[in-house]
Parts: sequence; structure tokens; C-alpha cells
Amino acid sequence: MTSGDIELRHLRAFTTVARHRSFSRAAEELLITQPALSRTIAQLENRLNVVLLDRSSRHVELTDTGAQFLEHAERVLAALDDALAVVSHRATLRLGFGWLLPDPWAQRTVGRFEEDTGASVALTRTDDPVRALRRRTVDVALVRGDARVPADMRTVRLYDEPRIAVCSERSELTRVPHLDWADVPHWPLVVNTVSGTTGPWSWPDGRRPTEIIETANYDEWLETVAANRGIGIVPEVARRRTRHPALRFVPLTDAPPSPVSLVHLPDTQRTLIRRFLDAALRSTRE
Repeated sequence: MTSGDIELRHLRAFTTVARHRSFSRAAEELLITQPALSRTIAQLENRLNVVLLDRSSRHVELTDTGAQFLEHAERVLAALDDALAVVSHRATLRLGFGWLLPDPWAQRTVGRFEEDTGASVALTRTDDPVRALRRRTVDVALVRGDARVPADMRTVRLYDEPRIAVCSERSELTRVPHLDWADVPHWPLVVNTVSGTTGPWSWPDGRRPTEIIETANYDEWLETVAANRGIGIVPEVARRRTRHPALRFVPLTDAPPSPVSLVHLPDTQRTLIRRFLDAALRSTRE
């Protein structure tokens, strides 16, 4: 066996399990599945030809050999972090988003990441964050709704946003106190086909809206709703952040929540993205 047989992912997996004394909690921190983490630890033990973790009890414990190896593994990872810190002030992570970064999550995440790493976050507004990720003009993309993400990309679901209806000040919808989700298909629905969170795909066949007005970006969507061509459905954050004199917001009942996720390619800026995802997940718990 040579040192080349051991990869950083093996060391990070082992030290994280050792710190938590739990495969489930370690998998959550590392943003991988528990079976994948178990396979990584098994690979490490097989390549070293030793048993590092005792799994026989209810709690994971270090073997004597595992405890000795942990000291060296932690020094290796600490040395790597020190080396990265030397150049981190020059590093920039590009965060792509379609419209209205969620608050206060975005501010907390960016501030925490920049403070922890010394790197900076460049915010990039793009109509199609997933496409920008594919073109590598951004490093990580914030995606709302149930967007289809290519299989070679990784998705980390952060939390769910409530939905709200929006209409023109001239719309008949302004006369009702609220709109039920089941009644939305009876109205002409304005849809952002590129980065919208709600569209005909949001309902099962046979219950979908019969009249769809398509737009290609958030600004077109906004002005089309304001022109009373139809109504729109957006995450509730739009009510706090959108200032348009011709728009009115109407509470929406029984609507499924809209998921918010971060998407990235596994081979891009691995260390920075891992640190950003950690900051993002911590911010969702506040």
C-alpha cells in the first residue's frame, strides 16, 4: 500500500465519523448518504488492512488503532486547511440565482462563509442558474421549485418556502380574501418557463390550468401579471421584496411549499463549495 491509495475523502469521512461517533450525523454533515459513507470507511479500512471503528455496540467507537490514526489524520487535514487559508483571500465563489435571493438566509450564509474562509462570494443574476452552472459561469446555483436537475449535478435541499398568489390591481382576484390552490387552474396562469416555481407541471394531469401565458424571465413574468394577462404564483418572499404599483398579493391556501435548493457540479471548487454548503445549512437552522 502507498499513500496514493488513501484519498482526502477517506480522511474526512473517518474524522467526521470519529468526531460524531455516528454514521448518520456524519453523513448529514458531509452531505452524502449513509451507505456511501459506510462504503468510504470500508475502503479506508481495507486499504490500511486494519479496523478503525468498532461498530458492534449501539454507538460507534474508535479502536486503539483508530484512535492513533485519528491523531495523524487530523494533523494532515489541519495542515491542508492551513495551506488553503494562505490563498483563500484570493478565492471567489460565484453564486448564481434567478431572482430574489431568499432573506435573511442569503445574507447570513454569505456573511458566515466569507468570515469562516476569507474567500468572497460573487452574486450572479442569471435567468437560468442550472444552465449557467453547466457553462461554468457560476460555481453553485440557488434553485427554487421542483426543477429537473441533470444527473451529474448534486442537489442539496435547504428548506421550503410558502407560496402566494399575485395579480394585477385590475384583476377580479383582488375582490376575494384568499385563493385556494385547487382553484388556481380556473385562472389564466402566467408562467416563467425558465426559472419559475409554479407552472402546469405543478398539478396532475386533468387538473392543470387550461390557459397558460408563457414568459422567459422574471421581469417579463412580472410585467405580464401587472398588465392583467393572468395571475401568478410565487414564493412568499416576493411580497416583501417586490415593489410594483400595479401588483396585488393574495393569500394562497392549501398550496404545496416551494423547495429551495443549492446545485453544484462535483468537480468544481470542491473545498469552497463544501464550506459554502456547510454555511448554507447552518443558516437554515437559525
